[in-house]
Amino acid sequence: MINADLLRPELTFITARAGGPGGQHVNKVETKVTLRFDVAQSALLTDEQKHLLLTRLSHHLTKEGVLLIAVQESRSQHANRELALEKFRALLASAFRKPKRRKPTRPTKASKQKRLSNKKAHGEKKKWRQRP
Repeated sequence: MINADLLRPELTFITARAGGPGGQHVNKVETKVTLRFDVAQSALLTDEQKHLLLTRLSHHLTKEGVLLIAVQESRSQHANRELALEKFRALLASAFRKPKRRKPTRPTKASKQKRLSNKKAHGEKKKWRQRP
């Protein structure tokens, strides 16, 4: 697992005007923050880590392999920047977490009987709907 703070030099922050209510404040202050991290071109990640991020975070990445996180929850640019960093840390932590190994189990005898009796009852119900 890699520390997200080590990747800070490779992060780019882009600001823009946020939408929503707020009156004149919204129209003149750039509070929306978009965090960009180019996974494919990162010099601090190994090839294995890049591959892991590219596969596990594929729905968060652009076609070029750039991770985008946009935050506009607060009216403060600084607060939105911190929220974007928190989301980035959480995404990295979830991507590098090893999935639990599934223990194969068998259905119990009672669960099999319950399933079959439910199927039987459902079939009976449908049978009574048919025309004689």
